[in-house]
This record gives sequence, C-alpha cells and structure tokens, in this order.
Amino acid sequence: MQITSDNISDQAADAIREMIVDGTLTDGDRINEVRLAATLGVSRTPLREGLARLVAQGAVTTEPRRGFFVAPLTLTEFEQVYGIRPILDPEALRLAGIPSQESLARLEKLNRNLLSTKTPAAAIDIDNAWHMELLAGCPNKVLIGLIQQMIDRTRRYEHALFRETENLWVAGNEHDLIMTALRDNDLATACAMLKQNMESGIEPIVDWLAQRAA
Repeated sequence: MQITSDNISDQAADAIREMIVDGTLTDGDRINEVRLAATLGVSRTPLREGLARLVAQGAVTTEPRRGFFVAPLTLTEFEQVYGIRPILDPEALRLAGIPSQESLARLEKLNRNLLSTKTPAAAIDIDNAWHMELLAGCPNKVLIGLIQQMIDRTRRYEHALFRETENLWVAGNEHDLIMTALRDNDLATACAMLKQNMESGIEPIVDWLAQRAA
C-alpha cells in the first residue's frame, strides 16, 4: 500500500490491518516497529498512532516495555464478534427496505461472481461486497459503520481458515433465497434468511478454531 501525505496514521492503520488479514503479520507476532515503519515509508509517530487505532479495534495488543503484538485468533473473540452480525445485519436490511431494481441487479451480478470464484480471498471480498450492497439503503449510518467494523474484525479469521485448511465455502445459494424474497417484496422473509445466512458462516470457523486450539 502506497502511503501519501494525507491522514498518514489512518493509512498506516489500514496497511497494517491488511498485512494482518493477508497473513503477512500472523497472530501472536511481535511487531517490529523500525522494520514496519521502513516498509510502509512512514515515521514512528504515525505508525504508533495507526497501531493504537488497531489496538482499539482488537486487531493488535500492546504490552508495557515489550511493544505491539498481533492479537491471537481466539474462539472467544470470534464468537463474540461474529455473533453480533446476525443481530445487526437483519435490522439494517429491515431499515433499508426492498432494494431498487438496479441494486438487485448488482446483487445478482456479485452473487454470480461469488459462485464462480476459485480463490478464498476473492470469495471473501465478493461476499463482503454483496452484503454491503444489500444494506446500502439503510439510513442508519452508525449501524452500517458497526457492521463494517465487525467485517474488519472477522475477516482475518476467514483468511486464516482458508490459508490453513484450503477449504472454501460459498454462501451464494443462501444469497439467492434472500434475493428471491426481496423480488417478491417479502422483506420479513429476506431478513430471516439473512439472519440464517450470517449464522451459517459461524460453524466452519468455530470448528477450525477448536481443532487449532486442541
């Protein structure tokens, strides 16, 4: 990621988050600030500000006199964070209402791309894009911001699962059921199906984390 002169600490936080998500920095790693600052082309001050943002988001931990560490992947954190999505997403869809025909067309295109993707990283990105498009009409931007935060916090779990297991699950068929309900103007069923879709994504990662801990 190329960091410019604007909002350097924010950009540093974004770059470090992506390094955590893609496995460049793995869970439990001690972060070498000198090396990381050189890699990103920034000074230590904005780097530390960016790391402090990630501490607040739960992606990084800090220990006195020892520095910053990539937060470990834990079953407790995942269940607590991901368990919020089945609550937040259906409410955001309820507030958004039935999407426009243009939005439904975009959802259908994204879902076709999801069903045809061959790589886990692409599947994760397309799935997240599908969900944000589904909720784009929600007038409560604080709620949308919370959902985006949850996506950011759980994405590294999804990437780590795929890196270690080479397993890929695709939620495209569940998306089809949601879109069918929306085309039928049945918002209640669409919200219920969305809740089910969010819950179905929990089990594969929970199983993997449990095996990993054992």
